[in-house]
Amino acid sequence: QVQLVESGGGLVQAGGSLRLSCAASGSIFRINTMGWYRQAPGKQRELVARITSDGSTNYVDSVKGRFTISRDNAKNTVFLQMNSAKPEDTAVYYCRMFIAPSVYWGQGTQVTVSS
Repeated sequence: QVQLVESGGGLVQAGGSLRLSCAASGSIFRINTMGWYRQAPGKQRELVARITSDGSTNYVDSVKGRFTISRDNAKNTVFLQMNSAKPEDTAVYYCRMFIAPSVYWGQGTQVTVSS
């Protein structure tokens, strides 16, 4: 059984920074793609950033240049560094990992950006 545990969410003022972490534990051989998604009230969940096992990344246009995704394979952990936060970044953020043959999700962490 695999579990993902997120941390680092909270309240930040516009222009500020937050760092989200998501650590996987359990029976893990290899983690393929890791990613962060978010869901704002009344909206669909959307991909924020994704990083493959070879380190390739992609981002939704609205966070390019502000957010950085990274991973520590030795610790089965993915990070999301959020800089220059905007009120529209307010959402519940979920990590997602593809650990073959299944996909796993974290429980979600609230990020609130005040104006």
